[in-house]
Amino acid sequence: MGELKKVLVTATNYSALCADAKRLLEEGGCEIVENKLGRPHTFEELIPLVGDIDGVIAGVDTWNEDVFKLAPKLKAIARFGVGVDNIDLIKAREYGIQVTNVPGGNANAVAELTVGLLLAAIRRLPALHQSARRGYWDRHVGEELAGKTVSLLGFGNIAQMVAKKLGGFDVAVIAYDKYPNEAKAKELGVELVTAEEALARGDIVSMHLPSIAETRHMMNDARFAMMKPGAYFINTARGALVDEQALYSALESGTIAGAAIDVYEAEPVSADNPLFRLDNIVTTPHTAAETEETYHRVGLVTAEALLDVFAGRQPKHPVLG
Repeated sequence: MGELKKVLVTATNYSALCADAKRLLEEGGCEIVENKLGRPHTFEELIPLVGDIDGVIAGVDTWNEDVFKLAPKLKAIARFGVGVDNIDLIKAREYGIQVTNVPGGNANAVAELTVGLLLAAIRRLPALHQSARRGYWDRHVGEELAGKTVSLLGFGNIAQMVAKKLGGFDVAVIAYDKYPNEAKAKELGVELVTAEEALARGDIVSMHLPSIAETRHMMNDARFAMMKPGAYFINTARGALVDEQALYSALESGTIAGAAIDVYEAEPVSADNPLFRLDNIVTTPHTAAETEETYHRVGLVTAEALLDVFAGRQPKHPVLG
């Protein structure tokens, strides 16, 4: 066996949930350094870890030129998921680093949590849970999903799964996408509309767009004002898509009735985030993809990607900068 390849895993819970993937890497001649923090690494925490690594299985930590300069042996970053907005793809290419991801690997998990957050928001489930535990017996009068219109901003794999799962809830589903899949929309009974129409007609607006320069702060004061009075906003995509101050204002003023979000502009999110002072928002800590099934599936794909790069083979899911 040749020289061991050193692989840093910044995704969390690796040994517990990706045992088959870890075994595959070890059998392929890799030494694994795992994330012991249970959260993304800061730049300062990455500094002592990257000097001699050959590959990374990356969570949502930031991988940019500041890090690449400190990692002269780094040849591959396998993103443990789909979104690569935390990786500077242009600089990665300049430094000869291959980047891969796992398209659709976490789609079902994210779609399921999206529906869960949607229901939690319109029925105020977290608040009712706390009320019952404290003996307050606050029987909040919520809303039913049946008969409502759900707007999907973006109509990729996750949004399509959300539409499919909503099929039994007696709702109308409309969607906006810059490059819409008309065949899939017809199959799922989804009406394709403009972004403005999606905002204006939706009783629930659910965000599923990619995080790129064009979509940064897509949801701002003006777009929240376009939403139907009494509507709800859901975001399980990326925090950068939403101006959090605008979301706070829309919730605090009653422009929209409520929100449920899994992602934030800065992560890990700070406990003093103003959104946490509001009663009409449900929050989770970027956990949409956190299922045993996703970890197993994505773990194997990312392990195979690194082994392919180390062996000089083309990985299955390269991401071009």
